Amino acid sequence: MEKILISACLIGDNVTYNGKNHLSDKVEALLEKYELVPFCPEVEGGLSVPRNPSERMKDRVKMDNGKDVTKSFAKGADLALNICLYLGIKIAILKENSPSCGVNQIYDGSFSKKLIKGQGVTAELLRKKGIKVISENEIDTLL
Repeated sequence: MEKILISACLIGDNVTYNGKNHLSDKVEALLEKYELVPFCPEVEGGLSVPRNPSERMKDRVKMDNGKDVTKSFAKGADLALNICLYLGIKIAILKENSPSCGVNQIYDGSFSKKLIKGQGVTAELLRKKGIKVISENEIDTLL
């Protein structure tokens, strides 16, 4: 069975900044065809749950209190890539809008809830390394 990396929040893990999740109603259908490998780059990069919200500002990631967490986000992205390479994973399903996992859009860095076209740190790295990255809104393309 083909393995797919998936944002841990999408399978119901409470790893978001506010300690909640974004459980996708398509997880059960995915499990019929794929082996899901849950991963949260922010937690694996060393950030706690809960934590202050973060937004990407060009090549930096900062929390709403001004703390620069770019290194944690980069570490989480590197670990996600390592898992994909180790397990032969060619597809990742990531959480849209996230500063780590945003596939097509992210928040603009002003903490005003304004979305812009862009990618999270992990999504960007995985794409650069040849991993197909889709958002939870595109899961139907795999079913």
